[in-house]
Amino acid sequence: MELEELQREVIRFRDEREWERFHTPKDLTLSISIEAAELLELFQWKEDSLKSIEKERIREEMADVMIYLLILADRADIDLGEAVKEKVKMNEEKYPPDEEHFS
Repeated sequence: MELEELQREVIRFRDEREWERFHTPKDLTLSISIEAAELLELFQWKEDSLKSIEKERIREEMADVMIYLLILADRADIDLGEAVKEKVKMNEEKYPPDEEHFS
């Protein structure tokens, strides 16, 4: 599914429940942080391996983060796909592949 189509599906879900009034930029940003913390919590006190954590829980928390990002992008009128492309390009310039970056 394309990112724009996914965003439309999330916005449709939100609008059918009339939740937009609860989705202020501040609350969306807080929700992203909270969901990211829930993802992080899955790794707390675990060995550094994806094998030690239930994959379905990781998947659910990642989806929660993405849902709030898509709603915030809609609210802020930001093309998230384009923003990611531009950020990757900036990082390519900042971190050329032929240079050592972790010394």
